[in-house]
Amino acid sequence: MKKTALLVAIAGTTLLGANSASAQESVVVTETETIVTEQVPCKTHYYSTARDNWFIQIGAGIQSPFVENYLDGKDAKHKLTPVYNFAFGKWFSPYLGWRLGFQGGAIRWDDHEISKAKIVGGNFDLMWDMFNSLGGVNSKRVFSIIPFVGIGGTFGWDFRAPSENCYRDNGKMKHTQWTLPVSAGIQLRFRLCKYVDFFAEGRASFHGDNFNNTVIGDPVDVNISAIGGFTFNIGGSNFRSYNPCDYIGYINSLNNQVNDLRGALATTSAALAEAEAQLPCPEVQETVSVTETAPLMATVRFKINSDVITPEEDVNVYNIAQWMKNNPDQNVVISGYADKDTGTSEYNMTLSKKRAQAVYDMLTNKYGINPDRLAIQASGSDVQPYEVNNWNRIVIFTIGQ
Repeated sequence: MKKTALLVAIAGTTLLGANSASAQESVVVTETETIVTEQVPCKTHYYSTARDNWFIQIGAGIQSPFVENYLDGKDAKHKLTPVYNFAFGKWFSPYLGWRLGFQGGAIRWDDHEISKAKIVGGNFDLMWDMFNSLGGVNSKRVFSIIPFVGIGGTFGWDFRAPSENCYRDNGKMKHTQWTLPVSAGIQLRFRLCKYVDFFAEGRASFHGDNFNNTVIGDPVDVNISAIGGFTFNIGGSNFRSYNPCDYIGYINSLNNQVNDLRGALATTSAALAEAEAQLPCPEVQETVSVTETAPLMATVRFKINSDVITPEEDVNVYNIAQWMKNNPDQNVVISGYADKDTGTSEYNMTLSKKRAQAVYDMLTNKYGINPDRLAIQASGSDVQPYEVNNWNRIVIFTIGQ
C-alpha cells in the first residue's frame, strides 16, 4: 500500500517579543508508525486586521518655546500658553503603532519684551508600547508607558517680536515661517475601559532656528508641550493570536486514534486468517462500496470564550463544503461544544450554539451550501468529546438524516 504522511512543523517569530511557553515535538505519521522529528517553539503570534485597533485622541495642554531668550526668566509665566491636540492612528501589533496628530495655539517668549506668534502643525509618530514588549501582551493592563518619535511640519504666522530678522529674497520682512521639526516624547496611558483611555504626554519638538522668525544664537529652537486628554478605541482593542502548539496535542490525540485502529486491524486480520484456514470458503465476487467519510473527520477549533473562526480553521470548513458538494445526497449535523473548565453550564450552552452557528453561516454564506442540508446541535459543556478539556472548544461534523 502507498504511504501517506502528515508533517506538522510550525515555527515563527514575533516582532519585539512574543509570549513564549515551551517547545513541543512535531510528528510525522506514516502507515505503520509515528515518528518524532524535531522541537517546535511554542510562541504566541499576534496580528491585527485592517479594521481593528484604530483610535482617536483629543487633548489639550500647555506649551513653552525655548528660543532666543534675551531676558531669560523674566515673566516666565507668560511663556506658558494653551495648546490643543487632535490625532488618529492604529496599533498594527500589540507593540508598535502609528498616529497622525495635529496641534496648534499661540507661543510667547522673551525678546527684550514679551514676543508672540501663532503656530499650527502636524506630526507623524511611531509609538512603542513598552509594557507589552517587556512584560507580555495584556489587553486589560491598566497603566502603560509609550515612548514615541515623530517628524512633521509647523506653520507660524502673526509674529510680533522686536528682533525679527528673517527676510524674503526681495528684501521684505517675512511674516510667516515653515519648519520641519523632529520630535520625541513619552505618553502615559491609563485604561478606563475597553473603549476609552486617559493619556498624559510630554513632547519636545526640535525646529530650525527660524521657528520664531529670528535667526541668531543657537541653531535649533525647541518647543516643549505637555498634553492630557482621552483616547477612543474604535471597536475596542482587539489583537488576534495564534500559537502552533495549541494544535500539537490535538494531532497527538489523532495519532493515538490511528494507533488504536492499527491494533484493531491487526487483531481482525489475524482472526480472519485463522477462520479462513479452518473453514475453506468458495470464492465470492464481492462488490465493495466505499463511502467517502474522511472529510467528516475535519473539525473546527476555537479560542477560549470565542466563536470566531480563525483563518487557520477556515480550511476545515472549506473541506466540509467541498465534501458536501461532491456528495449532494448527504446531509451534515454541525455539533458545537465548550470546555467545562470555563464558564457556567448555561453560558457554555449558548457559546457552543454560537460556534455551531458561525460554522453554519460560513458554509451557507461563503461556500454556498444549501441550508436545508445542514442542522445545528449545541451540546455546551455537558458533553465532552475529548478527555483534555481545552480540546472541547470545538465543532464536530457528523452525517445527518
